[in-house]
Amino acid sequence: MFFIDTLEIEGLGNRSYLAGGRTAAVVIDPPRDIDQVIAAATRRGVRIAYVAETHVHNDYVTGGLDLARATGARYLVPAGASVAFARTPVADGDTMRVDEGLVLRALATPGHTPHHTSYVLEQEGRGVAAFTGGSLLIGSVGRPDLVEPRLTERLARAQHASARRLADELDDDVPVLPTHGFGSFCSSAQAEGDTTTIGAERATNDALTLDVDTFVARLLAGLEDVPAYYAHMGPANAAGPTALDLTPPERADAEEIATRLAAGEWVVDLRSRVAFAEGHVAGSFNFEGEGGLATYLAWLIPWGKPVTLLADTPELIAKAQRELVRVGIDRPAAAATGDPADWIRAGERLASFRRARFADLAGAREQGENLVVLDVRRASERAGGFIDGSVHIPVHELHGRVGEVPPGVVWVHCAGGMRAAIAASLLDAAGRAVVAVDDGFGAAADAGLQLTRPAPADPLPASPARK
Repeated sequence: MFFIDTLEIEGLGNRSYLAGGRTAAVVIDPPRDIDQVIAAATRRGVRIAYVAETHVHNDYVTGGLDLARATGARYLVPAGASVAFARTPVADGDTMRVDEGLVLRALATPGHTPHHTSYVLEQEGRGVAAFTGGSLLIGSVGRPDLVEPRLTERLARAQHASARRLADELDDDVPVLPTHGFGSFCSSAQAEGDTTTIGAERATNDALTLDVDTFVARLLAGLEDVPAYYAHMGPANAAGPTALDLTPPERADAEEIATRLAAGEWVVDLRSRVAFAEGHVAGSFNFEGEGGLATYLAWLIPWGKPVTLLADTPELIAKAQRELVRVGIDRPAAAATGDPADWIRAGERLASFRRARFADLAGAREQGENLVVLDVRRASERAGGFIDGSVHIPVHELHGRVGEVPPGVVWVHCAGGMRAAIAASLLDAAGRAVVAVDDGFGAAADAGLQLTRPAPADPLPASPARK
């Protein structure tokens, strides 16, 4: 018998897997905070015999090297990957005995990267699971544009061939267990559902239902902006990440917080957007600890800029640290917890701004208020419809483009409220009068706001999965 445990990488939209038999197991694409992986193996009562990477990751810092060193496991890395540390290079067709009757077979599946490798778990010679990394995902495939722009089309074609190789070599009932596709920007589209099989993908996935030219054209047309921090992840993983340090940061008092702000450092408030709007340290930014913290903070912050964390509790600071080390933000400069009134110096006041709904925006427009509507969604979201007269600056570009926002009170919105809160905090810190629209975008039309809905630009026929 065999088992497969799914390990969610919270906040980044990825998964890792622990798979094995009675006494030993393999870990696929582990997160950097390896204590959770070791705990999962301990619960199963198995030894980690192998740690396997499907590719050199672009969206998070791997825990593979650290895990292999900590457990004595063999570290399997695709032979074509250029790395600066000792590992066991894996080539197409290589097999590794995991436990009695249980074998891991490497399957070259280039596309997401040139060296991408999937792993098929075989029991008594029959494939029982496919760990597909950034190759075949649930309803999509991994992005082909993260390595080198000149390789993008070639890798897109390789993705099509790799997906078909998986479908040709594996039975329909074999589970497909990808690393990406659950929120990660490494995926060309987000998964609909949590599980799939080769057979289900054969019937619905564009890579398996469209000819290569149509597939490539559709894939390339749908690619979105790449998070800025991705440029640092691949080199960090190729060099070999250092061991992480999750000890609590130094405590910052009000004077130190003010000094760090004055020095141009980032002070990040992890509290809810509701609490932040009601009262916060002037100049601080709001990235909710319960939201997409790692993705959006790492995307927006100038790389290497010191960051001080503020939160209600030490537990929220610790949770944030765990998320941030996964994207290479290793040590906060300092941290403070408790009452926000304690984060400001004597004689100073907490800053605040208004929150509202789309109905409030409609009312303000009807009354002729001097306002600016700022849409901070991604371009692909805006293409589905936007408020007439709104200005568009995606949230990940706003920090460098605040000066482009027209005069007036800025009513900022996204699709649900979280990114609008980030944007509102950036504008507030820049001295702009701001209102954060904390509402689902679907409420805009219901509120009577006039929307523009552009005609679809994609002339390609709909795939069978998406009609």
